[in-house]
Amino acid sequence: MDEPAVDPMRPRRRAIYLLPNLLTTGSLFAGFFGIVASIDGRYEAAAIAIIIAGVLDGLDGRLARLTHTESEFGKQYDSLSDMVSFGLAPAVIVYQWGLVRLADYGWIWAKLGWLAAFVYTVAAALRLARFNVRSRTADRRFFEGLPSPSAAGLMMSMVWLGTDLGWTGGETVALAATVAVIAGALMVSGFAYYSFKEVRARGRISFTYAFVVPLTFVLIAMNPPLVLLCIGVVYALSGPAVSAWRARRRRSGNWSRHEGRLGT
Repeated sequence: MDEPAVDPMRPRRRAIYLLPNLLTTGSLFAGFFGIVASIDGRYEAAAIAIIIAGVLDGLDGRLARLTHTESEFGKQYDSLSDMVSFGLAPAVIVYQWGLVRLADYGWIWAKLGWLAAFVYTVAAALRLARFNVRSRTADRRFFEGLPSPSAAGLMMSMVWLGTDLGWTGGETVALAATVAVIAGALMVSGFAYYSFKEVRARGRISFTYAFVVPLTFVLIAMNPPLVLLCIGVVYALSGPAVSAWRARRRRSGNWSRHEGRLGT
C-alpha cells in the first residue's frame, strides 16, 4: 500500500517551533530562581543559575536558526527574558551579596549601593533596546557593546568566586560596585565584541579551535568560578583593547601618509 503523499506546504510539528521558546523559558526561570536564591542568601546557587541562563540563551538562538524556526515572537520573548535574567537578576544578586552592606557606612552610602545596581540594570535595558533596533543592519560578526549575558557572567562569576573564598569587608563592597558600574558602561559603549556567530557546528574549524575548546572545558572543570571570571574579564577587556589597537593603526597610517606627502 502506497504511503500518503506529504504536502510540502504543510507546516512542521508545533513541538519543533516550541523548542527555542522552551529554552528561553528555561533561561527566564533560571533568572527568576537566581533572584529568589539571593534573597534567601544562597549566593552561589544564584550565581550558577544566571550562568546556566546564559548557556540556555545561547542555545535557543542557535536552535531556532538551525531548525529555521525564528520568529518575531521568539525574538521579543528572548529580549524580555534577557532583561530579567541578565539585567535585573544580576543587579539584585550583586546588591544582596555585597552592595547592601554599604548601609553600614550611612544612608548616603546605602543609596549609592542600590544606585550602582540600578546603573547596571538600566544599562542592560538600553543595550537590549539598541540591539533590537539595529539587529537587522548590524554586522553579525560583532556586537556593539558588551553583550548582557557576558556582563551578567562577569558579575556572577565574581559572586561565585567571592562566596567560595569567603570575601567580606569593605573591599568586597567596593569590588561589587566597581564591577557593576564598569559592566554597565561597557554594555552601552560602542566597543565591538566578537560574537562567535561565524563558528558553525557543521562548518570546518581550525586545529587551534579543536585544541582550545576542550582545554577550556578542562580548566573550567578544575576551578569553575575562577576560570569563568578570568574568561569574563578577558572578553570584557577585548572590546576596549581591540578599539585602541585599531585607533593606533589608523593614527599610524595617517602619520605615514603625512610623512609621504612631506617627503615629496
